[in-house]
Formats: sequence, structure tokens, C-alpha cells
Amino acid sequence: MQRHPVSSSRQHAEGSRGAAGRGLSRRELLARTGILAGAVPLVGAVDGLFVTPGWLTASSHTVGGGGRPEQATLRVLQVSDLHLRTIGGLEQRLLAALHAAAPDVIAFTGDVIDRQTALPQLEIFLRECPRQPRCYAITGNWEHWSGVPLEALEKLYERHGVELLVNRSVEFAQDGCRVRVTGLDDLIGGSPDAAAALRDAAPCPNHVVLAHCPAVRDAVPLPAEHPADFMLSGHTHGGQIAPLGIVLKLPHGSGGYVSGWYRDDGPALYVSRGIGTSLVPMRIGATPELAQFNWSLG
Repeated sequence: MQRHPVSSSRQHAEGSRGAAGRGLSRRELLARTGILAGAVPLVGAVDGLFVTPGWLTASSHTVGGGGRPEQATLRVLQVSDLHLRTIGGLEQRLLAALHAAAPDVIAFTGDVIDRQTALPQLEIFLRECPRQPRCYAITGNWEHWSGVPLEALEKLYERHGVELLVNRSVEFAQDGCRVRVTGLDDLIGGSPDAAAALRDAAPCPNHVVLAHCPAVRDAVPLPAEHPADFMLSGHTHGGQIAPLGIVLKLPHGSGGYVSGWYRDDGPALYVSRGIGTSLVPMRIGATPELAQFNWSLG
């Protein structure tokens, strides 16, 4: 009896069933594993370049006095490590968040710009910022390294109601409470001097210190008569590239601090993850952060 050949479609179906029955061959398994292994870093790179760097998060913190309702409260917003180069989507979201928060104080804690050519963009950004009576800025390492004339930066800030504090303190009253803000120069680009910043100042019951590098907490002690309620720093970018929360490298001046609160062995310190990026335009596992502090005054 003559055998009839199986049709090509029937051969394909039977072959597929046979392969399924056998399971994947070693070669097929290795090939698929290789594709998956290659896809994971690709997805991570896409996220790190195009998703996470533009994803602004907000954190809120209560400090001082236990937050009793009868106490005066000061709302402080911290903008750190903006590394401003353009007014894009992230910057627009930041501006909208600043307006929505209705802060009493805005603190720019260094590395607002990292190149001289960014001064026009900073002018535009500050023009769009909330016009608060109390806005303060300090220098970071990049304000020094970029070669931006500090006099020009100070004048630009002044035009928009921002006071640049370089080893200097200011004092004001909030609902009958005295408040002091001390701004220190950068640790690795400048010369922080807490004694000079507080020279001839009387002790103040409410005191916040702005210092770009968190290592200042250990390297530059405050005068004993001028303890700080808390310090605000940035610089680390939360590691900037920290897959699965594992920080690959911290910049010099971090002092082992990464992000969030540190309350042991010194004044309470908050390290912001900051807004922008430095050296590489990528963030993995370290989203940009706008930090808000609801400070109950004593």
C-alpha cells in the first residue's frame, strides 16, 4: 500500500507537539535565558535614563516639639542638587509642587547649577518660583567647581528674593518665635566655618543648619552654645545609581550618609536625594525628591 506524505501543516503541528512533549532543548533554554539576561539591563537602562530621573517624589516630615497643635509651625521646603540645565518636565513639576505647598521657607541646599551657562536657566526658574519672604541658598561643590562667579550668583539670587548664605546666619520671627537659619560653605569645594557663621550671635531656641555635604555633620562641629534642631544636606543623590537599593558609589563628602534621617551621635540630619543628576544623566533606585519639613517651634 502506498504511503501518503503528511502535509506540511500537519508535520509542523506534530513537530510542535513533539517539541512541547520533550520540553526545551538545552540550546533553546540557553538562548532564551540569554535574551532575558540581556533584556533586564536594557529595561533598567531605559528606566534609569528616561523614567526615574523625571519622577518627582515628595516627602513630608514633622520635626521639633512633638507637633503639639498649640505650637507655631514653620513649613520648610528643601530643594537640593537641582543641577539645572533646562526647564523641562521635571522642573515644571517641581515649580508646581513648590507653589502647591505654600511654604514659609524655601532652602536651596547647593548644586543648584553646575556650569556657568546655566545662569540664564536659573534666572527663569527663580522667576517662576513662589515669591516667599524667606528663601535661602547655600553653595555646593559644583557652584565652586563650575567657575560661576559667586558675586554674579549672589546678585541673581538677590533679584529674586533669595539670600545666599556662605558661612552666615540670619534670624527672623515666626508667630512670636525666634528662628535662625545658618548656611555653611561647601565642604569639598569651599571652606565651611560654623564659628564664623555664628560669631557674636546670641543662642536661638530654633536653629536649622544648611550644609551641602552631609559629612559636615562630623567634620565641622557647631559651637556648643548654638546647637541645631536639625541639619539639611544633599550631595549624595541617594546614591543616584542604586539598583535594588544597593548604592554603587557615593561622592566624596558624603561621609557614609546616603539619604533620609540620621539622628545618632550628633544633630539630627536629613539627607535629600535631590532633584537632578551629576556626571551621568541617570537615576536608578533613587528618585528625585522634594522634601517638606513641618517644624514645630519652641
